[in-house]
Amino acid sequence: MSDSRSSVLRLEQVRKRYAAGAGTVDVLHGIDLEIAAGSFTALVGPSGSGKSTLLNLMGLLDRPSEGELWLDGQATRKLDDGARTALRGSKIGFVFQFHHLIPAFSVLENVMMPVMVTRGRADDSTRERALGLLDQVGLASRAAESPTALSGGQQQRVAIARALVTRPPLLLADEPTGNLDTQTASDVFRLLREVNADFGCAVIIVTHDLRLARQCDRIVALIDGRLATPDELASLS
Repeated sequence: MSDSRSSVLRLEQVRKRYAAGAGTVDVLHGIDLEIAAGSFTALVGPSGSGKSTLLNLMGLLDRPSEGELWLDGQATRKLDDGARTALRGSKIGFVFQFHHLIPAFSVLENVMMPVMVTRGRADDSTRERALGLLDQVGLASRAAESPTALSGGQQQRVAIARALVTRPPLLLADEPTGNLDTQTASDVFRLLREVNADFGCAVIIVTHDLRLARQCDRIVALIDGRLATPDELASLS
């Protein structure tokens, strides 16, 4: 293993098990994985392979049963909930299949929401940054509107801008194109690639779409809670 400071995310012998009746069920089996800063990675695997569990661990939404996870050089397993929440808020941006925008707030306010939740208000610099991100995703002219006035693809663009407002070094995208038509999905994927290049944040995209996965710099596949071997990975192509 290389120095944890050289990567934005590193997992070492990460295991996850859940209670099931009188026993336990192992979901992840000794995951060793390193995500380089500024990289663009697809996470693929069949349903039930452990992708959602692994993503929850990567996003500090859950903690490993065994092993360690470093985020931007910091060990996280033994952090208390408050420290994990603060680290997650400053280091990770999230984009989901469903955008989860809040209709009662404007497009601009939705983009500023992560900062507003953390600090209680958004200052002028946050507003300027949010407007710049909306310009980046092609929606600066819609900043004052309700997100309900936007198409599905436009709403997902707003969600991407929201994920970037804290300038995180890691962006986790969970099936961000899964609810979109083919052309809109391609547009959103292209935007994620632009974000990766322009902002330098590492991107991990969970997808069932192997067509999109093959356009990533790297594919990581899970099979039955373990990382696929090179031969198994080749068989997915």
